[in-house]
Amino acid sequence: MNAIVALCHFCELHGPRTLFCTEVLHSPLPQGASSGDISGQNEQGEEEEGGIQMSSRIRSHSPAEGASADSSSPGPKKSDMCEGCRSLAGGHPGYVSHDKETSIKYVSHQHPNHPQLFSIVRQACVRSLSCEVCPGREGPIFFGDEQHGFVFSHTFFIKDSLARGFQRWYSIITIMMDRIYLINSWPFLLGKIRGIIDELQGKALKVFEAEQFGCPQRAQRMNTAFTPFLHQRNGNAARSLTSLTNDENLWACLHTSFAWLLKACGSRLTEKLLEGAPTEDTLVQMEKLADLKEESEGWDGSEEEEKPSQPDVVEGQELSKCSPETSLMPDCNSWNIAHRRLSIFRSLRHMRQVLGASAFRMLAWHVLMGNQVIWKARDMDLVQSAFDVLRTMLPVGCVRIIPYSDQYEEAYRCNFLGLGPHVQIPSHILSSEFAVLVEVRAAARSSLYPALFDDDQSLNKYEFVVTSGSPVAADRVGPTILNKIEAALTNQNLSVDVVDQCLVCLKEEWMNKVKVLFKFTKVDSRPKEDTQKLLSILGAAEEDNVKLLKFWMTGLSKTYKSHLMSTVRSPTSSESRN
Repeated sequence: MNAIVALCHFCELHGPRTLFCTEVLHSPLPQGASSGDISGQNEQGEEEEGGIQMSSRIRSHSPAEGASADSSSPGPKKSDMCEGCRSLAGGHPGYVSHDKETSIKYVSHQHPNHPQLFSIVRQACVRSLSCEVCPGREGPIFFGDEQHGFVFSHTFFIKDSLARGFQRWYSIITIMMDRIYLINSWPFLLGKIRGIIDELQGKALKVFEAEQFGCPQRAQRMNTAFTPFLHQRNGNAARSLTSLTNDENLWACLHTSFAWLLKACGSRLTEKLLEGAPTEDTLVQMEKLADLKEESEGWDGSEEEEKPSQPDVVEGQELSKCSPETSLMPDCNSWNIAHRRLSIFRSLRHMRQVLGASAFRMLAWHVLMGNQVIWKARDMDLVQSAFDVLRTMLPVGCVRIIPYSDQYEEAYRCNFLGLGPHVQIPSHILSSEFAVLVEVRAAARSSLYPALFDDDQSLNKYEFVVTSGSPVAADRVGPTILNKIEAALTNQNLSVDVVDQCLVCLKEEWMNKVKVLFKFTKVDSRPKEDTQKLLSILGAAEEDNVKLLKFWMTGLSKTYKSHLMSTVRSPTSSESRN
C-alpha cells in the first residue's frame, strides 16, 4: 500500500511533532542513504517474519535527529527538540524491512527525508492534534484533500505522572492519496491501530501506577498549587515515549507493527477487472445447467421411491442420456464425453479451406438463418467436430444438436443433425429451402488436397458435397454478419485466436440488436412502421438481416425475457411511461 504511517505527539513546549514514521519504497532508498549503508554498513542482526526481512540499517544519520546534514534538509533543528519530541537517539541508523516477495522496502525514521513528504506528514500531524479531532479528543477521524492527501487519524492519551493532567496526547495517522482505498480500509486500520494503542497504553499504565505508588504526584501538586505550574515542571515536561512505557525496544516494535500494517492493508484489497453483466450465452448456459441439475435430482428421487424396479430405472437413465431431448443441451450429454477426440476441423477458417469458399458460404448462410443443417457421414467424430465449429457462429440459446441418429429428426427438434450414410431423408426436406445437406463421401483419389492438408490425413480420404433446395447465389448480399465473418476468415493477417474474438464481438453486437428488437416488438408492441424505422437505425433493414434477428430472438435467455416482462407489468414502470 502506498501510504505513510506515523506516530505524532503534542509536546507542551513545541506543539504537534512527528515522532516516528514508516513509508514504502519501491526502488532505491530515500535521499541521504549512502551506498555503504545499503551494502551493509551499520547492519545489525536480521530476522524474518511473515516474508519480510527485518533489519536496522537505513541511513547513517537523520537530519531531524541532529546529525550532520545540509540546511535544506527537512525537519526541525536540534535546538527546537526536547526528549518528548525525539524518538531515535542521535546517530541511530533507523530501520528498514525488505519484503522478498515484492522487492519493497519499508523504511522507518523520525521524519520523511523528502521535503514534499515531510510537508504532507507535518501538516497531517498538526491537523490530527489540533483541529481535526473527534468528540472526547480520543478516537478515529478522517480528513484530507486531493492536494495534501487523505488521512486516517486515531488520537489517544498516554499516562504520565509528571504531565499536566497526568496524561500526554498522541495520534497514529495513515496518509495516502487514494481516498476510496483509505475509506474502504477503515475497519481494518481501526482494529489494528487500536491494538497498537492498547499495547502502548497498557505499558504506560504500569509505569504510571508504579510511579504513583512510589511518589504520589497529586498530593505534591496540591501543596504547590499557588506556584506557577510551568516553573514547577522544569526538566520534567519532556519525557520520551520509551521512558513512559519503560520499553527500550519500543521503536523497533513500532517499526515492525507499522511495516506489517502497510503490507497487510495493501494485500487485503485487490483490484479486479469487472466484466459487466453476464452475456446471453452465459445466462443460457446457467439456465441449462440448472435444468440439468433439477432433472438429475428428479431421477434420484425416483430411484428412492421405486426401489423394486431398479433395473428399469437404470435403463431409463441411460436412455435419457442418449435421447434427443438431452442432446439438445450442448456439452452436457454423455455422447460428447464418450466420443470427443481431437478436433478434425480446427476452426472456421480450416473448414472454409476444406469445403471451398462457395460451399462454405452456403453452409454458413443456412446456419445463421436457423435452417436445419444435416451432415451424413460414417465417422461420428467428423460430424461432431463439424458441429463444434459451426455452432460458434450462433448464440448458445439457438443451438439444438442431435449429434448422430439412425433416423431423420424434424427441424423443430434440432437445427444440427448428424445421420449415418444410409439413413433416408424425406424428399420434401431435400428440396426445401430451409435445409442444407452436407454429404461426406469416400474420395475417388487417396489425396484430394495434397498441397493444403499435409497434416490432415483423416480429411484426405473424404469428399464433401454441399446441396440445398435454395442455393445461395454468389452475388447475393446475405446478412451483414456473414460478410464480416468471411472478411475476417480471409484476412491472413489475423490469427485463429483473433478471429475467434472477432466472432465473439460480432455475436454480442447482433445480440444487442436482438434485445432492442425484442423489447420494441414483443414487450412494447410498437406498430409495424415504427419497427421498420428501428431496423433501419440498427442497420438491419435487409431481408436476410431481419430473418437472422427473428431467429436469434429465440436464443434469448428466460432470465432476460422474464426481467423485461416483470418490468413492464410493474406499476412504477407504467407510471413512468405515462
